[in-house]
Amino acid sequence: MTTENEDLLKVYFPDLTLEMKSKLLKLQELYLHWNNQINVISRKDIDELMIRHVLHSLALQKFIALRTGTEIMDLGCGGGFPGIPLAIVFPETQFLLVDSIEKKIKVVAEIAQALNLKNVTTKHARAEEIKHQFDFVVSRAVAPLEQLLFWTYKKYKKLNSNEKINGLICLKGGDLHQEISDAHNYLKASRITPNIQLTNISNYYTEDFFETKKIVYVGM
Repeated sequence: MTTENEDLLKVYFPDLTLEMKSKLLKLQELYLHWNNQINVISRKDIDELMIRHVLHSLALQKFIALRTGTEIMDLGCGGGFPGIPLAIVFPETQFLLVDSIEKKIKVVAEIAQALNLKNVTTKHARAEEIKHQFDFVVSRAVAPLEQLLFWTYKKYKKLNSNEKINGLICLKGGDLHQEISDAHNYLKASRITPNIQLTNISNYYTEDFFETKKIVYVGM
């Protein structure tokens, strides 16, 4: 498994440092250990962690280059995706990983500590309890896009310091037509000019798993 994971990183992320690759490869061992104690990842997915969780999360590294000092909230981070892999490859970006389920945040904190990720902070909280503002909020399979926008629309810094306007970046799959339409209507009703962009993750990876996966970006 390790050799296969190494090959995947070599093919898709040849420019990562040895330290970054080492930490990404260590995720399999760490999640296997913690998943045996607290089930934070589907048991059918744990053997496919590199593809279904790590590479999926790292699609965002291919989507946007984050500048030093960028602040990101991973809302509903679950077991730590996409936040943990992103924190590994963007060590100069600050990440707040938030989830309303305490046992999941405990695992995320332990994994961040084991990897010595000094750019990761964890918080057991609901979205509405977070008062800080960020450059971007990232999320994966947590809630419909309209709900995510409702939770986060006041949580973005007004000053943009990256190549993309501050906003929400989601990892989603399946048929998103209705979800996008609902989000579009919500933004218009909130007097926000809709700026919703979809990117196929299959642009980055060849595995079948990514055929229906998309990045949904909403500039705010």
